[in-house]
Amino acid sequence: MTMSGTYEFLAQDRVIFGRPAHEAVLETASKLGKSRLMIVASKTLSRKTDVIAKLRQALGERCVGMFDECVEHVPRGSVLALAAEVRRLQPDLIVTIGGGTPIDTVKVMLMALAEDIRSVEDFDRVRIRVGEDGKRLVPVVNDPPLRQIIVPTTLSGAEFSSLGGATDHTRQVKDLYHGRLIGGQVVILDAAVTVHTPADLWLSTGIRAVDHAVETICSRNPQPFTDGTCLHGLSMLSKSLHTNHISPDNLDARLESQLGVWLASTGLGRVEWGASHGIGHQLGAVANVPHGHCSCVMLPSVLTWNRANNAERQTLVARAMGRDDGDAARAVADLVAALGQPSRLRDVGVERSHFDAIARGAMQNMMVRSNPRPITSEADIHQILELAW
Repeated sequence: MTMSGTYEFLAQDRVIFGRPAHEAVLETASKLGKSRLMIVASKTLSRKTDVIAKLRQALGERCVGMFDECVEHVPRGSVLALAAEVRRLQPDLIVTIGGGTPIDTVKVMLMALAEDIRSVEDFDRVRIRVGEDGKRLVPVVNDPPLRQIIVPTTLSGAEFSSLGGATDHTRQVKDLYHGRLIGGQVVILDAAVTVHTPADLWLSTGIRAVDHAVETICSRNPQPFTDGTCLHGLSMLSKSLHTNHISPDNLDARLESQLGVWLASTGLGRVEWGASHGIGHQLGAVANVPHGHCSCVMLPSVLTWNRANNAERQTLVARAMGRDDGDAARAVADLVAALGQPSRLRDVGVERSHFDAIARGAMQNMMVRSNPRPITSEADIHQILELAW
C-alpha cells in the first residue's frame, strides 16, 4: 500500500529543559520583547507553594497580575472569567504554570479573545463538531491577540498541542477547540517545579501521556514520524514512571518523564486518535473523572476492543513497553497497576447510571468517530464501558 499524508508542525518556537523556570521565563520574555506578563496558575501552586512568588519576584514590574481560578474540566464560565481579567489587565504575554486545566483554560480563552466570545452560548459557533457521516468539522478561527508560554507541572502533554477542551454543562459534553496559535509559543520543562505535584496526579497524567503515544501508534492513519517519536517516548515513560513512583524526588527521572511526554505528544491534534481519549472526555464531563484516571481505566479496554482491527500496531506498543507477546492491553494495565492507579470505571466514581449520558456525548466526539475499529452506535460505546467496568 502506498503511504500518503500531511504532518503539521506546531507553531512552537522552542522547548527549554533542565533550567530553573523563573530564569527561563524571564529570558523568554526578553527575547520576545514582552513587558506585560500575566501569570495563570493552579490554585494549589499559587496558594500552597512558593513557585509563583519566585516567578513574580523574578519578573518584577513586568508582572501585571495573576489568575488562579481555573476549574477542572474547564467549564465555559471559567474561560469567560479569565477572558474578562485579561481584557482588564491588557497583558502582552500569558505565562501558564500548572497542568492541563490551566493550560486548556488559557487555550480556549485565547480563542475566545480572537473570536470576541462574551457568553457561554457563543462557544457553540467555534467548537469542533462531528457530522452525521462521522467527519470532523473544524471552524477556522482568527489568531489571538497574544500568546502563552507554558511551564507544565503534570504529564498531560497539553502544552504540546493547539487543541483545547472546555465543558458545556448544559449538554454535559466536553467540546474541543482548535486554533493555530492558542498553544504554547515556548514550553519550559523544569523538573524541580513538579515536586509540588501530588504523586497520584503526576503518575496518572503519566498514563495520559502513555495514552497519547499508544493512540498515535495505533491510529487508523499512522505516520512514520510519529511512530518513531511515540515509540521512543513510550519506552522512556514506561521506565521513568516506575522510578517516579519509587523515588519521587529523583529529578533526573522526572525530567525523563517530561521529555517522554514531549515525544509522546507529537501526534496530538495531527494524527487521528481513538475511543480512549474520546470516551475519556465524556467521563470528565459526566462523572468528573480526572484526565489521567480516564486513561488509566479506558485505554486497556479500548485496546482490547480494537485488537481485531490493529493487532500488528498493538504489537509495536507492547514491545516498546517491554513485552514480547504483543499484548498491549496487558502492558498498559500492568503499568497502571504498578503505579498504584485505578483500573476500573467503578474505582473512579463512574456508575452504570452514567453510561447512557457518556455514550450520547461520546458519539459527538471526533476521536470516538475516528477509532481504528469503527464505532457506529451508542451500543458500541456501552460494550467498551462494560469491558472497563
